[in-house]
Amino acid sequence: MIKRTLLWSQWVNQCKIFCDEEQQAPSSNSFGCVSCTTFNILAPIYKRLNGQNCESEFRELWLSRNESILDRLLTLSSSIICLQEFWVHNEELVTMYEKRLGDAGYVTYKLARTNNRGDGLLTAVHQNHFHVLNYQECLFNDIGDRVAQLLHVELLVHFSENQLTNTRKEVLVMNTHLIFPHDSSYCFVRLKQVYKMLKYIDSYCHENELPPVPVILCGDWNGSKKGNVYKFLQSQGFVSSYDIAHPYTNDAEDLSKWISHHNHRGNVCGVDFIFLHNPSNYQRPVQESFMEAVLGNINDLSHKLSTKGVGPLHFFETDSSHITYSQFSHALAELGLSGHPQHSLGTEDIKDIWEHIDTDGDGVIDLLDFVKGMEPMQFRPGK
Repeated sequence: MIKRTLLWSQWVNQCKIFCDEEQQAPSSNSFGCVSCTTFNILAPIYKRLNGQNCESEFRELWLSRNESILDRLLTLSSSIICLQEFWVHNEELVTMYEKRLGDAGYVTYKLARTNNRGDGLLTAVHQNHFHVLNYQECLFNDIGDRVAQLLHVELLVHFSENQLTNTRKEVLVMNTHLIFPHDSSYCFVRLKQVYKMLKYIDSYCHENELPPVPVILCGDWNGSKKGNVYKFLQSQGFVSSYDIAHPYTNDAEDLSKWISHHNHRGNVCGVDFIFLHNPSNYQRPVQESFMEAVLGNINDLSHKLSTKGVGPLHFFETDSSHITYSQFSHALAELGLSGHPQHSLGTEDIKDIWEHIDTDGDGVIDLLDFVKGMEPMQFRPGK
């Protein structure tokens, strides 16, 4: 679980975290101070008690655990609560969450995953802190069975006299749970899901003629800060609230510091993030960042699968210094990134990547330049 408290004026102007859960902070309804919590609560249909049984078979167990979760959430009393693996198909559990959160002043929104397995998302907004202007649902029917919730909210807390009164007091909040990377091909699916979310936000802002507004992305991203999803969001100007509250370098010791939860197998996963986007930051074209992220994923995978002493070039079967579209497509199949209808690169995806790297449109790419161009994938953040 992550809770972050934000001082609104500082965030809008500098995208700074005011404090974290362990520090002393003003209450969330004080001057310009808001907070957000994200938590994968592990649906009882997935929580394994032993080799055969799930928690969902034992009412007293899942009921007690979720009552404790609600106790903790209400103690934190965040302005916004984003939950993943919420058991939306269990009426008793849904009623309990809606009743207790509603009694505490929250308005709730739930959304089931598109595979009808029973879990989904729940987002709760405290009515003393935010007014919900709009709620929309983003379904990933074409790229996995996941979903996202988009809330357009307006800040209701008061500002002190020494704070700017003309600060834009609206924000977009998106809650999601990306697909689990069962194998290397799923890494691309996760990138494409994030790409769809960012395009959805862009479309919403355009359709509603919104000026640049702050954006909060919350959820279980099923990937660490070392992955290409994290770098993709960085390239779009998003920053992790945890990294702001706990500054770190890119050395191994700092990369091992993260917020985590235990998944259904009992494994510790450092995949929970709250990402913030400052509207005053320059934002690179999302298509450009997405293509760099995809190429970075291809580069990482080709190095990972290369045998010792053999570089990633051997995946591109060619006798010349150039590769063709056919050879490029074959290499992606060898890497396991295509050929799976539901969770890999399709024909149109491969064509889009090829057009991105074949800048002169002559139908061939210099192989060494291509590989060299993938290696320094720094995902340049906005200025």
